[in-house]
Amino acid sequence: MKIHLKAAACVTVALSLGIANAAIAFEPGDWLIRAGVTNVDPKSNNHDVVSVDDGTSATINFTYMMTDIWGLELLAAYPFEHDIELLDGTEVGSTKHLPPTISIQYHFRPTESFQPYIGVGINYTDFFSEKTTGPLEGTNLKLGASWGLAGQIGFDVLISENWFLNLDLRYINIESDAKLNGASLGTVKIDPWIYGAHIGVRF
Repeated sequence: MKIHLKAAACVTVALSLGIANAAIAFEPGDWLIRAGVTNVDPKSNNHDVVSVDDGTSATINFTYMMTDIWGLELLAAYPFEHDIELLDGTEVGSTKHLPPTISIQYHFRPTESFQPYIGVGINYTDFFSEKTTGPLEGTNLKLGASWGLAGQIGFDVLISENWFLNLDLRYINIESDAKLNGASLGTVKIDPWIYGAHIGVRF
């Protein structure tokens, strides 16, 4: 009798945990909002003459759960600012950019409190407020906008029914045609790795 009672208790606990996990898991129709800090780290060897440094800014993304495993995400941010240097380290300018990105995500464990996911999407990067300093001071630097593919991996950890923590890693293909006083400098291949840490809420 005691064995049966213990077994029944174990089943009850297991079912309770399952119900609890299911209750806090993301569901079709949920909106997820994640806000935090992101670092954009361009690859080395951006260009034959110049190098683009990394930049950190506040980011926010919005995900609509189309099903319990498929989500559609929009990434937005406060402008990132990057220093531009010659290959010897001499600073010659700076630029700001905004990288709105739309991705479709696949969530592997929709009924669990730990939810890893992958995503793929399209990025548009707009460069603006270019400035020149040092050896290039007084010249006109212009960086063209970029379209490219974006990939991501990440995970959410639910800490309550509606709140969760998030870490993600992205790679975005960003290439900009640069001009100095109207003359082409060729293509600056930024292609950054992007690291983000956020706190999220669902509605």
